[in-house]
Amino acid sequence: MSAEARNSTRFWLTIAALLLLAQIAGEAMMGRVWICTCGTVKLFEPAVNSAGNSQHIADWYTPSHIIHGFLFYALGWAVLRRARLAPRLTLAVLIEAAWELLENSPLIINRYRATTMAVGYAGDSILNSSMDTVSMVAGFFFAARAPVWLTITIALFFEILTGLLIRDNLTLNVLMLVWPIDAIKQWQGG
Repeated sequence: MSAEARNSTRFWLTIAALLLLAQIAGEAMMGRVWICTCGTVKLFEPAVNSAGNSQHIADWYTPSHIIHGFLFYALGWAVLRRARLAPRLTLAVLIEAAWELLENSPLIINRYRATTMAVGYAGDSILNSSMDTVSMVAGFFFAARAPVWLTITIALFFEILTGLLIRDNLTLNVLMLVWPIDAIKQWQGG
């Protein structure tokens, strides 16, 4: 890689890191808690309908953020086809950071409470939200290196697994946020 290409890559990766820091700062200014109010930090929170959900490093929604990375890699490939990987990654981080800020706004938190199974949802901790973005980055890099068939297979596996285990996944989450269906909400409630 030439010195110019290395400098360009550094520039775009710096912008991506600054976007993540802006996400964190934005959430702090919104009054989001840094870690779970329980005072502990867990690697994984297994309970979906609990005060610890969306508060720790990973949870059952982490696979959906990995899938975001798969999808944003495909988007970057489609719209920035001639660009190197780093500008595409920066676009992906921009979209994910914007979503995390929106997702943790009162508008979306209240929408989740009203239309999804997340009745007591209080939003993400800053730790969880920033790790959601890191999970997206991991998914992005995986999609950049893996064959398309494997990326699609893993995305389907994640959707089916979380659908079966917690009655929610990326597809259901988006559907219920945009166009709630009472039958699905009842099924999700168990």
